Amino acid sequence: MKKPFSTENITTLVSKATEITGDLHFSGVLEVEGKIRGNIYADDDSSAEVRIRESGLLQGEIKVPVVIINGLVEGDIHSTQHLELAAKARVVGNVYYHLIEMVMGSEVNGSLCHRSSAEMKPRQIGVAKAAATDKPSEAEIVDKGYVNS
Repeated sequence: MKKPFSTENITTLVSKATEITGDLHFSGVLEVEGKIRGNIYADDDSSAEVRIRESGLLQGEIKVPVVIINGLVEGDIHSTQHLELAAKARVVGNVYYHLIEMVMGSEVNGSLCHRSSAEMKPRQIGVAKAAATDKPSEAEIVDKGYVNS
């Protein structure tokens, strides 16, 4: 019997001679040695990992669970699991992380913002309506986008 196809163990390489313009949504592992002008996304509940190599350049934001940087990122980074900034990492933007590892020599020109796992998951806006009253219920407030923290 054939096993179902899994994308978790697939590695995609953007080589040094490659330049991509546009957003990238992936699963598995993405290794960037070239240039990407756009955003990189992966599902928060996946085990996706992006690695920006020493020669790699990203002009855009990263929203990936596991992020390893050793090149240049010009944009914000959102990592819901693990973020590693290697010795030659250069980030021009804000870094949102759950767990971070910074090696001596790495550089961040922006803010470092720790987030708990719960804070990094997007809030689901409810659609439930309560019975009509003079005072709006919490369900109605959430439905209109007014979420109390």
